[in-house]
Amino acid sequence: MSGLCREVITLQLGHYSNFVGTHWWNLQDASLSYDPETPQGEIQSDVMFREGQTLGGHVTYTPRLIAMDLKGSLRTLRQEGSLYDAGKDTSAVTWEGSLMMHKESPPAKNSFLEDLDKLDKGEILAEVDFSSSSQPQCSGSVSVDTVNSRLAQVQKGYRLEGSVKVWSDFLRIHLHPRTISVIHQYNHDGEAHRLEAFGQGEALLQGSVLEELEDKLHFFVEECDYLQGFQVLCDLADGFAGLGSKVTEMLQDTYGGRGILTWGLAPVSHRNSTPMKDLYHLLNCTLGTVHLTNHSSFFCPLTLRGGLGRRPSSPTAFPYLNYDPSLWYHSSSVLALALDALTVPYRLRNNSVPMWQVADTLAVSGRKVVAAYGAIPFPMMHGSSLPDALSACTDALPWKPLSACSEPGDGRCYSQWATLKGFEGQRLISSLAPGIKPPTPLHSLHSGEDVLASYIRSFYPTAPLALQMVSTPSKLTPPFPQIFSQSLDAQGFLQSQAPPPGLPASAVSSLPVLTSLQSGPALDTWLSELYRSATAFDIRRVASSFLSQGPEMGDYQEALEQLRLLARCYRDDSGGVMRSSSEEDDDD
Repeated sequence: MSGLCREVITLQLGHYSNFVGTHWWNLQDASLSYDPETPQGEIQSDVMFREGQTLGGHVTYTPRLIAMDLKGSLRTLRQEGSLYDAGKDTSAVTWEGSLMMHKESPPAKNSFLEDLDKLDKGEILAEVDFSSSSQPQCSGSVSVDTVNSRLAQVQKGYRLEGSVKVWSDFLRIHLHPRTISVIHQYNHDGEAHRLEAFGQGEALLQGSVLEELEDKLHFFVEECDYLQGFQVLCDLADGFAGLGSKVTEMLQDTYGGRGILTWGLAPVSHRNSTPMKDLYHLLNCTLGTVHLTNHSSFFCPLTLRGGLGRRPSSPTAFPYLNYDPSLWYHSSSVLALALDALTVPYRLRNNSVPMWQVADTLAVSGRKVVAAYGAIPFPMMHGSSLPDALSACTDALPWKPLSACSEPGDGRCYSQWATLKGFEGQRLISSLAPGIKPPTPLHSLHSGEDVLASYIRSFYPTAPLALQMVSTPSKLTPPFPQIFSQSLDAQGFLQSQAPPPGLPASAVSSLPVLTSLQSGPALDTWLSELYRSATAFDIRRVASSFLSQGPEMGDYQEALEQLRLLARCYRDDSGGVMRSSSEEDDDD
């Protein structure tokens, strides 16, 4: 289908979700073109972005986004943004007596934000040679286009690892004034008034917090012609899990029939963690998984942790990434790259698949929890073909767990959705001369879809498989961290030879990514382990304070029982044939 734009509204609930979301929106922004002469891309940006106009008449293009975070989490970012700034209104000042001003110094901006401010004002442009620019500017979007095109050309090697404190420290786009919602009841920093428990988050969605959210939702929904649903990024390990459960419940009740795709996000580690805080994280993840699943079309945990329990295994490692798992700035960038591919199906200009259909394909028979996997980057040699790349991975699939859920390796899977993004300029089929015997069966196929499907089915021969292939890569512009192996060239493809010692490697400016969403027996293991971890202790004795603001003990025990039954939905002990519930009950 082409022409019809099915809009999506994104909600980001929590600090780590905003880290991932900031990288994700930066990736989307890097792919935008403001040149009317440029052919339309494969991704329809209007699905996620909205067009508006400033008070000065300038056209704006901002995310259709509601981002919620705590007091003190914005640092240099103004809650209302700067696009629609009408200046300070001093007409209300009527005091005629003496005044004493105490002005607090604003937080210092890092080098990237300082350059962004200069570009916004039209400064420092003369410092760089822009004669090679191929993007003419469009009237009405001069300021936005100037920042995007100039920043992409500067390609300055920002090293923000030591200066990123919050997600706004690397945000490169303007936000709409109705986007940011600050929860003033809880602090982002410090030890007091922290949003640490599920019940605290549940109790938040009332009064002014609820009214503000409803107002923002109404604003974004009203301007949509064909709203297909909501993309929810929600922190899983803190009190935002409770808030997210109430938000998704409200979306389900108010906008029934729309897709609600929820991504539960958890960092590899937390600063200043303690054994008790780790216990809280486990309990939040447990309750969040149950309740977010209940109120969503599907629920997918996204994390590079080795598990959501208190003793996880090593973080997920990728052969061509050199990221620091302890840095949220790094780990969130990896998850954002994965999310850029995972969300492709419902963002395409042509042949898009609506959210509800994606969910129905994966959430079969009530199994609404899905696991994500990703090859970041997809290991493809520059100048080779897709059959060549996949033939080099015959022993094991190239993707790694993105949901702390290992693949079973036995070919059992109930449904799967795979997306390959970013093979631009590479051959999808073999180009062997006539009469030459194909080295593998993949080299004899006649379309990229057939090649990828045949390869995946060699590992999952009986699983229903949906495929999406998009040639446009994820475009990496400052301040995306350069966490890539020197084995990659500027386009993210493998080089036949690494750069000579002493020569700096070129910055990677785009990346091919292969992702998979799966529903299968592996989730039985994952959910059962979560259940065992949460029931391994008496919460009333070990962490009674967790329940002080809810849920009630009976509701908590009911949630654990739901988790046990949810895990059993994925159980398959009969060679691929699901057992009936009565047969399963006989085992209990």
